[in-house]
Amino acid sequence: MTTHEAASTAAANSVSSPKSRSGGLRYGALFGPVVFGVTAAGVALPDVASSLDASSSATAWVLTAHALALGVGTALSGRLADTRGVRAALLLGSLVLAVGAVVCLVAPGLGVLVAGRFVQAAGSGAMAACALALTASVPPDRRARAFAGFGATMAVFSAGATLAGGVLTEWVTWRVALVLPALSLLVVPLCLADAPTRVPGRKNSEGETGRAMDLPGAVLLTLTAMAFLVLIQSSALALSTPLVTVTAAVLLLSAAGLAWRIRGSETSFVPRSLVTDRVFLKAAVIGIGVYGGLFAVMYAVPQLLVRDHGWSVLSVGLWLLPGAVAGAVLSRQAGRLTAGGHGHRLLGVVSLAFAAVLAGALTGSDVLLLILGASLGFAAFSVTQVFTTALMSGHIEPARRGGAMGLLNLMFFVGGGVGSATAGALAKAMPLSTALGVVALFPLVAALAAFAPARRAGSGPLRSG
Repeated sequence: MTTHEAASTAAANSVSSPKSRSGGLRYGALFGPVVFGVTAAGVALPDVASSLDASSSATAWVLTAHALALGVGTALSGRLADTRGVRAALLLGSLVLAVGAVVCLVAPGLGVLVAGRFVQAAGSGAMAACALALTASVPPDRRARAFAGFGATMAVFSAGATLAGGVLTEWVTWRVALVLPALSLLVVPLCLADAPTRVPGRKNSEGETGRAMDLPGAVLLTLTAMAFLVLIQSSALALSTPLVTVTAAVLLLSAAGLAWRIRGSETSFVPRSLVTDRVFLKAAVIGIGVYGGLFAVMYAVPQLLVRDHGWSVLSVGLWLLPGAVAGAVLSRQAGRLTAGGHGHRLLGVVSLAFAAVLAGALTGSDVLLLILGASLGFAAFSVTQVFTTALMSGHIEPARRGGAMGLLNLMFFVGGGVGSATAGALAKAMPLSTALGVVALFPLVAALAAFAPARRAGSGPLRSG
């Protein structure tokens, strides 16, 4: 074994060392600031709209573009972690995240701001992918502790996100609130020691060789997701008929091309085995439902409280804080229950409650319902991330885990983008509170999926071929 290979093996096995006991906390802190891109930004949206003289429907793209890029960045970085190593994905993602944050800070208009958010979210997706890959790689005998630490840390960020967004927007500027995901950069040095490297063509510590990334497949997946989100908001964006037609054609062609690549090769960006895997699909449905509801809430609730009830942005952040703290407690509990195989029950109950409260918005924008709905959204988000990470970590073979987790979170964040885009589109034809009530279908579907029977006992990890 060469010196380089020995170093790579040592790095790959570092999660088995005693210092891995704190790994869950560090990985949670790496992922945690990703939450700010949704919740802190959502609180800041009213000020973004007034400062840049933009409509509320247009500012929805501050969240929608973020969701799309976050999902794509997570998927690409997850595959990059499989082919080039987690260290390479972390370093490249850090650079992209920093560049995007700078663009957001100096953006003169909404268009440049959305572009900056897109770049920033792509880098933030790399932080999420690497955090999930590192957490999932913790040895089985230590996973319960790692998941508990990961969930607790994630929940702390969730709990403080709305307040941080409100404080920074009110006392500093909304621009700082929108670049809070860059805080992940402070944690990157603490995670590099655990991040294994991989040399293409050589076997890693698991005995697998790295696969080349399917860039055409990645491009087709990105085009499909982007065209879908644009079509949802075509009316809100006042797109012309020819442009809508072109977008629909792009959606159909890219989706068809992606399906062809999936059928033609197991090494495509979206492996055929994942598309047909029941455990993966169940996790995807749960995440899409919860994230769709959360993104819609973070788009609608701050605007309703500020516009209809005269609240300040800081007040919104303060009143959403208790619910977020409760979500932190539930998230830590989820780590423990998931280890015992009962996490789906907690997730199902929280998602069902989330859906029921959102449905109550059909009767009007009652303050209590809005606050409770957002609070349950935070709780469902934290529990979902812990539950799905635990579910997939034992089901996907280590050599393919980064890519699989990345694709799963791509579906989550695209679902979130669909949620905010749907709320924004419906708000053109109905009151925003009514649109929020309609979006209750998202967490309802997640709850039904969570309560659905688990996979048959005895089925082993998902492997290639």
